[in-house]
Amino acid sequence: MTDEPLRTLQFLLSRLERISADSAVAYRASGVRGAMLRVVEKIEEGRPVLGEDVKRLIESAYLLLQKAAREKIR
Repeated sequence: MTDEPLRTLQFLLSRLERISADSAVAYRASGVRGAMLRVVEKIEEGRPVLGEDVKRLIESAYLLLQKAAREKIR
C-alpha cells in the first residue's frame, strides 16, 4: 500500500476530532475515527489491510465532514 492512503487517513482523523460533541454526527464520527485508528495502526505495523476497507472509511469520513459543515452553516 502506498503512503497516500495513510496520509489521507491521518488528515481525516485530525479533521474528524474537531467535530463538536454537540453535533448530530458526533457519535458516528467517533465510530469512524475508531475504525480509522485501527486501520492506521495496522498499516504502520505492516499488517495487511483491504483497500476496500480503507476506501470505505475515507468516503465515510468525507461524508461526515460534509454533514458537520452543513450543520455549522445553519
